[in-house]
Amino acid sequence: MSDSQSGPHTLGIDIGGTGLKAAVLDAAGRMVVKRVRIATPSPSTPSAVLDALAGLIKPLPPFDRISVGFPGVVRRGTVITAPNLGTKAWRGFALQDEISKLFGKPARLENDAEVAGLGVIDGKGLEVVVTLGTGFGSAIFSDGRMTPHLELAHHPVHKSETYDEYVGDAALKAIGRKKWNRRVLRVIAILRTLLNYDTLHIGGGNAANITFKLPKNVVLASNDKGITGGIRLWDDGVWHPR
Repeated sequence: MSDSQSGPHTLGIDIGGTGLKAAVLDAAGRMVVKRVRIATPSPSTPSAVLDALAGLIKPLPPFDRISVGFPGVVRRGTVITAPNLGTKAWRGFALQDEISKLFGKPARLENDAEVAGLGVIDGKGLEVVVTLGTGFGSAIFSDGRMTPHLELAHHPVHKSETYDEYVGDAALKAIGRKKWNRRVLRVIAILRTLLNYDTLHIGGGNAANITFKLPKNVVLASNDKGITGGIRLWDDGVWHPR
């Protein structure tokens, strides 16, 4: 294990529909200082988010490289979809390159649930990661390797409602915690049947609202993993830009 002065240091950024978070990580993936957070700007255009990130990291110590988790489909550093940021301006936006230019450091970009997953998985068997936040993030890992990304968030789960609509933040606020918890339990049962996972990891800010006893092979993950998991994007055994 390295101490907090060893390098390289990585700026971990977690872009969310409601908040932007960042911290600098040492070579072991530990936060050198406490993470910083601000609200995601509205409207959440690429320029507005980049400006907000520039201000967000000002109090943080120096870093050598950048890892970014983004709430949508990304491919080869470019945004394909960004539904929870509410603007079509993201489609085709080369976010990885733009962040690298903004901060003058090399950057690597991946879906936020997959970044969080890299921070929590055990690397054994079929592991599923879901994040409960503004929407519903998901990632699937097989023996520690990322599988092709499935955007479950926009797939129907109950009648005409998608996962985003069924257990997202808007649903929690509309129906209350008790009914929302019942919905989360149904989603867990569906995922178990659909994927036959060995372990299901649940993270995201709204995971703190879960009140039921977790089923077998289901574990809660720290919300900070969306930042600290980014250290593994610089592991060439993991990183395979898609």
